[in-house]
Amino acid sequence: MQNLFRILFWLALVFAVTMAVLPHPPHFPGEPSDKFQHMMAFATLSVLGVLGYPRVPKLAIAAGLVLLGAGIEVVQMIPALHRDAELMDLVADTFAILVMLGAISLALGLRKAR
Repeated sequence: MQNLFRILFWLALVFAVTMAVLPHPPHFPGEPSDKFQHMMAFATLSVLGVLGYPRVPKLAIAAGLVLLGAGIEVVQMIPALHRDAELMDLVADTFAILVMLGAISLALGLRKAR
């Protein structure tokens, strides 16, 4: 099962990065806001990261994902991409990562307490 989550993690990561650097990304049904899309992508990556790599400390997963988010924002500064880098996108990414990893840690703590 762990291998499945690892594959899903890397597929989700490639999808998120691709969508973030496309000059004209497709629109999603319901037109969710850019910040919502960031939070969903990084929440998903957080969950898949923990499930796929349970022996990796959650703080290391969080740090790696925050660096990924920062890297995406740097790449979006390339004029040819016609994208806008925004600090608030990185804040949204970081918020989603911390909320999901906090929720997972809480759930695992409650599970161990039983």
